[in-house]
Amino acid sequence: MGRTISEKILSNHSGKNLKAGDIAVCGVDFCFGQDGTSSIIIDSFKKLGVDKPFDKSRFCMVIDHSAPSPNLGVSEIHKKMRQFAKTYDVGLYDIGCGVCHQLVPQKGHVTCGDLVLGADSHTCTYGAINVFSTGVGSTDLAIALASGKNWFRVPETIKVVVKGALPKGVYSKDIILSIIKDIGANGATYKAVEFYGDAITSLSVDARFTVSNMVVEMGAKVGLMEADKKVFKWVSERCRRMAHPEKADRDARYVSIKEYDVSKLSPQVARPHTVDNVANVEELSETRIYQAYVGTCTNGRYEDLEIAARILKNNRVHPEVKFIVAPASREIYLEAMRKGIIDIFVKSGCVVVGPGCGPCVGTHNGVLADGEVAISTANRNFKGRMGNPNSFIYLASPATVAASAITGRITDPRMYKKRL
Repeated sequence: MGRTISEKILSNHSGKNLKAGDIAVCGVDFCFGQDGTSSIIIDSFKKLGVDKPFDKSRFCMVIDHSAPSPNLGVSEIHKKMRQFAKTYDVGLYDIGCGVCHQLVPQKGHVTCGDLVLGADSHTCTYGAINVFSTGVGSTDLAIALASGKNWFRVPETIKVVVKGALPKGVYSKDIILSIIKDIGANGATYKAVEFYGDAITSLSVDARFTVSNMVVEMGAKVGLMEADKKVFKWVSERCRRMAHPEKADRDARYVSIKEYDVSKLSPQVARPHTVDNVANVEELSETRIYQAYVGTCTNGRYEDLEIAARILKNNRVHPEVKFIVAPASREIYLEAMRKGIIDIFVKSGCVVVGPGCGPCVGTHNGVLADGEVAISTANRNFKGRMGNPNSFIYLASPATVAASAITGRITDPRMYKKRL
């Protein structure tokens, strides 16, 4: 019987021939924490009584969720992280560097075929470059930091085949929202998802990250894609380690196979307060918004900023809308500056904040007032996600967010078809 990508990568890291349902201890190629989880990682690591990390080059911490610090308590956590990094000579990406899920692959910490743990649920993002990457709790991460290993139950796999050419104004965010609508918020719990089809291979690597990033929103452990020429080029330009890509066997066993044709897909919007509560953008044209947000580990890459800027150029943000933009990393911010993207945002009335997670996670930089409605490129819209349980969050692509910011209502970006 053939094996899935997950079965192969976990087998490679355990020294055993594993199949779905098996439990094994596997070696980890890289692990990390962020400022919302690293304090417990540090405390748990010290309780283990080890002298040093298993390999200081295979761990880092990222200050991104509350960066710069919005209060004294967070400042103490940041100080604790800096002291730990200095004491143990481990990597630290401080304020302004960017979002962990952009930095880990961008800085060359991972390559195809790796096994990666992060103390953040959206660690599944790197599945787009053929990495078995998944989120764990801080205590589990501390064990990986100390030993270089952790235990895994090999997940069953859902195969998703996405066919058809994307229409103008429809993007990878729309693809994954439509899939989550079908599978459901809990429809892939503790399963791996493998993505195939010409609609996937046509995407850039940045756009593929968006798809893998959101598999956890349907409960999945990991969202994997095969490595192709685009992936090899992207990874080789950033990581010095040799890639060990894995492909599923033709006779691999899947718990289900789902097929989608996106050739007639409309822009998708997830309505409050669940990610699978998805509608076509045309259904929501009367929905007034008060805040728009482009950024996050889902859609804060240069390609995303460029899409939004094309729509905003020579337009103005609606006077009753606050439009916040957060590049996913310093490098993306600089590229957007060099190419005039930031100039477009500022002239149109946007507020560009430093690279980080603030508006998405709701710690600062855009907390909503009671009753306010936001449209965001983020990955979650449950009550309180952007800092206020009495507000309402809609999720969409950068194009839909930008179009909506101009009109003050949720707007079909295809009305700007010459800019798409």
